[in-house]
Amino acid sequence: MTADPYTPDLIALAADIPHLGRLPAPHGSARKVSRICGSELDLDLCLDDGRISAIGLEVRACALGQASASVCARAALGATLEDVREARRALKAMLQADAAPPTGRFAGLAVLEGARAYRQRHGSILLAFDAAVEAMEAASVRAL
Repeated sequence: MTADPYTPDLIALAADIPHLGRLPAPHGSARKVSRICGSELDLDLCLDDGRISAIGLEVRACALGQASASVCARAALGATLEDVREARRALKAMLQADAAPPTGRFAGLAVLEGARAYRQRHGSILLAFDAAVEAMEAASVRAL
């Protein structure tokens, strides 16, 4: 029997996403849409010395996608591109196999372990991290 992924901790994160709203002058932006469920996320960010100094999100997703976006937004300030890439890699591994949840600044993603069996929601769960990587890469290219 599969565990219910909609725990009180997950619902609390989904209901309280920080840094909502678009940034007025972002260094990088990305829009991501889950092909399977239609969840959408727009993400803007600014970098200072290669680290996220400001982030803004617009999230139209299921509770699982919202919870992931909430963890991303809470832990993003000060993160480097490598930090975000590693969190995305660890999150994918956790969802696809019996891998351990991400550690460090993005350890809050452990709340999504129960979503492993819900493959149709994995795209939504990854939206914020896919968008953050793309926006950081765009901001890095723009800075050159």
